[in-house]
Amino acid sequence: MGLSRSVLGTDQLGDATPPRPAVSCRAVILEHALLPVAPSRHDEFEAAFAEARPLIAGMPGFRSLTLSRCLEDDGTYLLLVEWDALEDHTVGFRSSPEYQEWRRLLHDFYDPFPTVWHFEAVDSAGATTR
Repeated sequence: MGLSRSVLGTDQLGDATPPRPAVSCRAVILEHALLPVAPSRHDEFEAAFAEARPLIAGMPGFRSLTLSRCLEDDGTYLLLVEWDALEDHTVGFRSSPEYQEWRRLLHDFYDPFPTVWHFEAVDSAGATTR
């Protein structure tokens, strides 16, 4: 069964143009962690995080990260990390020498130790243009 011209479109000569290839859109895994850090240690934590960031950013499957400080709770940061696949974080990063250095740099700041959750998008929206 072929595609009709209305599905394919036409070029300037009226010939059928091939359909555009489908855009690959791989699902992103979003790692979420609320990091409890004593307000008196913010500067020290942020400096250590800046040192640790390249360790995670260089890992296979890493896409991006955001570290945010909570406005309502002075002692909480939100870490969001995007990964290609869950295993890129849970197996690849966590079993790497880079993770051991990440732990050394950051884990002493957390009290209590944070729970890490992983999410996949089911819906999203963006700002609309007028």
